[in-house]
Amino acid sequence: MTNKPSPPHAMRVERDSMGDMSVPAHAFYGASTQRAVLNFPISTLRFGRSFIRALALIKYAAARCNGENGDLALPLAEAIAATSLEVANGLYDHHFVVDIFQTGSGTSTNMNANEVIAYLASASSQSTVHPNDHVNMGQSSNDVIPTAIHLAALLEITNNLVPALKELSAALGAQAKSFKKVIKTGRTHLQDATPITLGQEFRGYKGQIDNAIKRLSYAQGRLSQVALGGTAVGTGINTRGGFAAATLAIVSSQAGVTVRETSNHFQAQSTIDEIVEVSGILKTIAGSLYKIANDVRWMGSGPRAGLSELILPAVQPGSSIMPGKVNPVICESTMQVCFKVMGNDLTVTMAGQASSFELNVAMPVAAHALLESIALLSRASENFSRQCIKGLKASKNGPALVERGLALCTALAPVVGYDLAAKIAKEAAQSDETILDVACRLTTLSRVELSVLLDPFNMVKNS
Repeated sequence: MTNKPSPPHAMRVERDSMGDMSVPAHAFYGASTQRAVLNFPISTLRFGRSFIRALALIKYAAARCNGENGDLALPLAEAIAATSLEVANGLYDHHFVVDIFQTGSGTSTNMNANEVIAYLASASSQSTVHPNDHVNMGQSSNDVIPTAIHLAALLEITNNLVPALKELSAALGAQAKSFKKVIKTGRTHLQDATPITLGQEFRGYKGQIDNAIKRLSYAQGRLSQVALGGTAVGTGINTRGGFAAATLAIVSSQAGVTVRETSNHFQAQSTIDEIVEVSGILKTIAGSLYKIANDVRWMGSGPRAGLSELILPAVQPGSSIMPGKVNPVICESTMQVCFKVMGNDLTVTMAGQASSFELNVAMPVAAHALLESIALLSRASENFSRQCIKGLKASKNGPALVERGLALCTALAPVVGYDLAAKIAKEAAQSDETILDVACRLTTLSRVELSVLLDPFNMVKNS
């Protein structure tokens, strides 16, 4: 299909149920979309690639199903399906122009899709394809939009976030093995605690990410149940029996993930509980990622006036004024993503409160926040793994500080008693001696016996 360029600012007249509307001549959408453009001049935020793809896949599958059922003339069904696939593949994203802050059901974006597909399908088939009667057949914005949110989130988690977290888990696991015999001072309350190996710390980080992947498996199951088939209020009015199941089977085959019709349309359309729940899981993952990035940042602090237990990869100059300074920029980038995801979760939580009677009326902003969080966590996890974790090296400072650690006296308590052990620790702190030196003075144990008791590698069990 070829389209001749229109003169700048040229307009054409389109019609919808409210009457005539002037639409930019170059636009592939129609009157309803243009009304939304004029009604919601709020922000620069638009639905992104993942959502448009999911929405177009639903339109593709519905057209095929309607054609196979005989409810839609086969040439029209084929034209709609072919055009929908082109939309799904990203050929016409710039024609999806409706602001995120729009009608709470997402009707404007659903009509944007219907009109773009109808316009292009009409041209390719040389027939009149109607956005409502044909492209939207068997559907309502009220079941299509929540289905598209679920499908988009499911695809992004499956194809991007889970692989990114698996890569991060593998990187952390490799470092856990590499650092297995690197002793260092443990810390509780930001104070010196009993020894731990750097490998054990990284085993903990890997466990956090492995648990994140398990949480996402649960989220994938929740997202796979979708609202399609309920139409306006969950009753399925104007939809043939079996339409949703057949359409979703086609969606599943085309998308590579399994989605199925909900067993309770009234719940699925009157709430966005699953979206709120999944956002909460993303927030938990952000909390885990933040903890890891912040720990790595602190262990890399220095190189002379900080902890300096890790040597972080030098990826860029750290200061415009201090020569030679290198900052933990990958950690900081990752942490900022976590803050954004946590903020997005509050947006989704509040959007969940906008469920009144048979419909939630904050779906667009909930969708945008949810999908942004998934995308950010995917890229940040991947970047953190590749640009930071895989290049980490242990410094000599960590093991060197262990000998001076006051919490070594913990190993003395079962032998000499808690009170004497505490006295030894306090005197060592005041005199700046080691626990071993003070214990040699204050106990009857030999230096050899004390050296065995205070060997830090004897204190790092479960390695």
